[in-house]
Amino acid sequence: MSLPPIVVFDLDGTLAETAPNIMQTLNVILEREGLPALPLERARELVGAGARALIERGFRVSGRPLDGETLERLFADFLLIYAEDVASTSHLFDGVLPALDALEADGYALAVCTNKPILHTRLILDHFGIAERFSAVAGRDSFPYHKPDPRHLTLTIEAAKADPARAVMIGDSRTDIATARAAGIPTICVPFGYTDVPIETLEPDLVIQHFDALPGAVRQILGRVPQKVGDEVAAHP
Repeated sequence: MSLPPIVVFDLDGTLAETAPNIMQTLNVILEREGLPALPLERARELVGAGARALIERGFRVSGRPLDGETLERLFADFLLIYAEDVASTSHLFDGVLPALDALEADGYALAVCTNKPILHTRLILDHFGIAERFSAVAGRDSFPYHKPDPRHLTLTIEAAKADPARAVMIGDSRTDIATARAAGIPTICVPFGYTDVPIETLEPDLVIQHFDALPGAVRQILGRVPQKVGDEVAAHP
């Protein structure tokens, strides 16, 4: 039986607007350390490279040095605090659910590959009721490698039992693009996620403005729409 083609999604800033809860957790940490809370508007420049980088960036913005030992202590605190409330003020982006429906109906496998720890990733997907949609879900700690190492992506595809030669990565950041490029996999990006520069300047294969456009964009990138016929996958324009 042929392996199915696959669409692999980043999570934060791609499938979901998660910055409100992430920034809420960061601000608990900052305020405990005697620093002022940061506004949600700073999320685009702070979020997207994992919790350690988020804490480092938060301290840098606040003008206080941060040593490695303190960073590790605060990182452990962050993970515990965040797990208590990962999504109460977060939401899926408009059009995500219909796009997932359309891709599934077309015969694509779906997966998540994120630098968020797997515990928090699963909590968020469960909160939104979409965990069962994905053939594989990989967090930062699921493998010995994480984005931008391409093996994070290729091992996710392998875990989903899908075809790496017919794969596309959906993301919102330079990390997603660099990961997919290193794996030889095309990227489709959204412009409303967490990036410090306009996503177009990073030259993904395609940029979509809304998830309504995703099924057609995937078809354009992979060159065909799969449709299961018995045990085979047939293509038609």
